[in-house]
Amino acid sequence: MKLRHVLVCALVPLTALGACKKRPQTAPTPDGGTTTVDGSGTSREDSIRVADAERERLANERAERERLERERLERETSGAREVLTEIVFFEYDSDQIGSEAEDKLRLKAAVLAANPNVRLRIEGHADQRGSTEYNLALAQRRAEAVRAFMANYGIDPDRFTTVSMGKERPLVEGDDEEAWSRNRRAEFGIIGGQVTVVPEELR
Repeated sequence: MKLRHVLVCALVPLTALGACKKRPQTAPTPDGGTTTVDGSGTSREDSIRVADAERERLANERAERERLERERLERETSGAREVLTEIVFFEYDSDQIGSEAEDKLRLKAAVLAANPNVRLRIEGHADQRGSTEYNLALAQRRAEAVRAFMANYGIDPDRFTTVSMGKERPLVEGDDEEAWSRNRRAEFGIIGGQVTVVPEELR
């Protein structure tokens, strides 16, 4: 047998084998066209849609977890922020910190120690009795007394700014002791940083 016939006979089975290979299947689409499907009958477009839907589901789950975590942190830290901004009161013509004010200031110090980036503004106030100049000086001493108290608890004094409002911004209007007692005070505002840690004292 000639070499040419041998080669032809050898190629015939290979050709037949190639003809048996599975060709890509197609399926009609609603618009009259066709689309490629895999062996399970799923089109490529369907596979892409399933993968996109799974990615979207995972992204939504992640966004929901992040939202719930933000809400949890907001609930926990709102109480700490309230502690920081709670007013403390003083006796008549005094800048001495009383026992009730001490309790409030100790909690403030705990929150500040746990959140070293937070800074506060301390506003000193006085009641309406006395001259404007005297009450400005008294209110300033009250603000400074609060800052000194915090320093004794290890809080850097530079984390506070102090300002005196004197008798110009009463919390309660009136000319009796009930009103005056509410106006002898120190108020607080957060002017820097964020509360992100709640100390054990508030849990």
